[in-house]
Amino acid sequence: MKQILEEKIKDSVNYWFAEHKGGFPGGFNHPDFIVEKPKNEKFGDYTSNVALQYWASLANSSFEGAHTDRFHLHKNEGGFDNVVSFAIEIARDLENKIEEIKKVEVAGPGHLNLYLETSVFTNALRQALREGEHFGDSTLGHGMKVNNEFISANPTGPLHIGNGRGGFYGDSLARLLRKTGYAVINEYYINDAGEQVVKLGHSVLQDEEAVYGGEYISDLQAKIGTEKKDVFTVGQEAAELVMSDYIRPTVEEGMHIHFDTWTSERTLVGSGLIERAIQVLKDQGRTFEEEGALWLRTTEFGDDKDRVLVKSDGSKTYFASDAGHILGYIEAGVDCIIESFGADHHGYTARFEAVARALGFTGEVRFILMQMVKLMKDGEEVRMSKRAGNVVSIDELLEKVGHDVTRFFFLQYSPDTHMTFDLGLAEERSQKNPVYYVQYAHARMASILAKAIESDIVYTDADLSGLVHDKEKSLMREILMFQEFLELAASEYAPHRLPQLAIRLADKFHSYYAECQVIDLENKELSQARLALVAATKQVLGETLRLIGVSAPEKM
Repeated sequence: MKQILEEKIKDSVNYWFAEHKGGFPGGFNHPDFIVEKPKNEKFGDYTSNVALQYWASLANSSFEGAHTDRFHLHKNEGGFDNVVSFAIEIARDLENKIEEIKKVEVAGPGHLNLYLETSVFTNALRQALREGEHFGDSTLGHGMKVNNEFISANPTGPLHIGNGRGGFYGDSLARLLRKTGYAVINEYYINDAGEQVVKLGHSVLQDEEAVYGGEYISDLQAKIGTEKKDVFTVGQEAAELVMSDYIRPTVEEGMHIHFDTWTSERTLVGSGLIERAIQVLKDQGRTFEEEGALWLRTTEFGDDKDRVLVKSDGSKTYFASDAGHILGYIEAGVDCIIESFGADHHGYTARFEAVARALGFTGEVRFILMQMVKLMKDGEEVRMSKRAGNVVSIDELLEKVGHDVTRFFFLQYSPDTHMTFDLGLAEERSQKNPVYYVQYAHARMASILAKAIESDIVYTDADLSGLVHDKEKSLMREILMFQEFLELAASEYAPHRLPQLAIRLADKFHSYYAECQVIDLENKELSQARLALVAATKQVLGETLRLIGVSAPEKM
C-alpha cells in the first residue's frame, strides 16, 4: 500500500501542476518525499510530507521562470500565501484522484494525514484469509543469495548465553529474509585449525598451559585419554567432541536452529581455497613482502593498517583463512555476506571487508555486532567465564525457562544494545511474561474460532462492511501493513522488530475483545465479519511468531 500511495501521489501532484500551473519549470528535479505510518493512529493511516517537499523545491528553485506568476509561491493572484494553503490544494486533489484515499487532512506546517477507504482494509483482510501462511510474502530480495554466518563459537566448550543471543538473532533474521524473497544459507564456521585448538589440548591434558576449565574438560579427558598424545592431536579430538557432544545438540535440539552448512576451517585449509585466494591477491598486485612475510594492502580498502597473510615462517594467518573463505563465497555466487560477531570483534570488521573487496566481491557485506548480555538473578548479576568453568551455558537457561521464553526475550533487543536478561520475569508463568501474553492472545483467537464452528457460523464469505469500530480498524490496519512491516524489518536486518509487532497485535486484540462481542447469535452477519477479523489477526500473529521462532499454541 505504501508503494501504491507513493506512486499515485507523485502522479497526482504532476497532474495537478500540469493542469493548474502548466507544468513544472524546465529542468525541475522532483524532490523525494515520504509516505509512512504515523506514530499515533489518530493522525491517519499514513502521513506524507509531499506538499512540504514540493513547496521547498519550488521556492528555492533558481530555474529560469520558476518565480514568474505561474510559479509565484507568495500571496498573489493565482499563487499561494503560504505552504499550508499549498498543502490544502494538494490534499483536495489527492482526495479526488486517488480511490484508496477517503480523506486528507493538513496538519502542522503542511504535513498531509491520509485516511484510507474502508475497502482497502477489508480487501487486505480477505487477502490474509485467502493466502494463509503466505500472506505477507514479498519479492523484496528478488532471490538474492545471502550467506548468513552466525554463532560460529570456537569449539572449545559449551555455548554460553552470549552465543545464544547471536544464535536466535541469526536464525530469526534468516526466516525474515526468506519471507521477503531472499535465498539464505545459514552457515556455522568451525574454527578448528588455530591456536584455540592448542589451548584446548593443553586444557584437556591439564598441564601448566591449561586455559579452559569446568566439568566438560574432565569429561573430554575421560573420553580422549592422555597416553602418548601430543597437544595438537588432543586438541583436535577434543574440538570434534565439543562439536558433536555439546555445540551441535544445543544448536539443533535446544535452540531449534538449522544450519545449511557447517564449514570446518581444517577442511578449508585442505581445499586449496586459501592458496588460490592468495594467488588472486598477488595477481592483482594487492600484496607485498616485508621482513619475510607476505602482506595484503588492506589500507587501500579502508583498514587502519595492512595485514599479514603468510608469516615469515611460512605459516598462514587466520586472516588468510578468511581470504579463502570469502573466495568460496564469490565462487558460489553469493550476493550478500552477513557476519555476526561478538562486540569484542568490532575491530575485525574493517579487515574482513577489505579482503572481500580486494578479492573482487561487489555485493553487500553486513556486520551484526552482538553486545553483551547481563543475566540477573535475585537482583544480582550472574557472571560468565568460560575459562573459569562457571560459564552460564545456554543449555542451563533453556532448561530453566524454556526455548520459547529464552528466544523471545533475546529477540526483544536490538543487537547493538546491551541486554539485561530478567530471569525473574522469564520464570513468571503468567501474562506478566510477554511471551505468555502473546501466546495467550493466539490461543484465545483459536478458542473463539473453535466456538464459531460449534455454533455453525461460517465466516469465509462474510460481509465485512460492518467492521467500523475503532478497535476493528486498528487491527485491520496491522493486517494491511504486515508486508510493509516485514520489508522494512528485512531491509534494516532487524528481526528484533518482530516481538514488538507480536506484543502490539496481542495488545490490540485484547483491547478489541474487551469492547466488541465477537460471537453474537442475535447478529449473525456482524459475528461472521468479526470472526473473519479474528481469523486474519490469528494468521498474522501466528506467522509473526513463526518468524521469531516461537510456538503459536492453539490452547493454553
